[in-house]
Amino acid sequence: MKRSVLLTARAERDLGEAYAYISRGSPANALRWLDEMEAGIGSLAAFGERCALAPEGGAFGVEIRQLVRAGYRALFIVRGRSVIVLHVRHASRGEAEASDLAG
Repeated sequence: MKRSVLLTARAERDLGEAYAYISRGSPANALRWLDEMEAGIGSLAAFGERCALAPEGGAFGVEIRQLVRAGYRALFIVRGRSVIVLHVRHASRGEAEASDLAG
């Protein structure tokens, strides 16, 4: 089933901040990173449930999944015909907190 993929304002901000950070070292790498992240997030429309459950889900009582791409994790939930990306964070960071997952 094809789903719509929605990004919260927080997730959009996270992508922009990560892009800006990577761009300071290499604008070309930042563009490649963003392309890879956007392609991965876009693929969730068809294959969202293929992704592993994120450890954060247990703490919040919600099934949160994670897409790992290019050293970052996109945390999302599947709700009916929608995939909602809540947060994007570097994979080396610890688990997200409630404030990280709020729109």
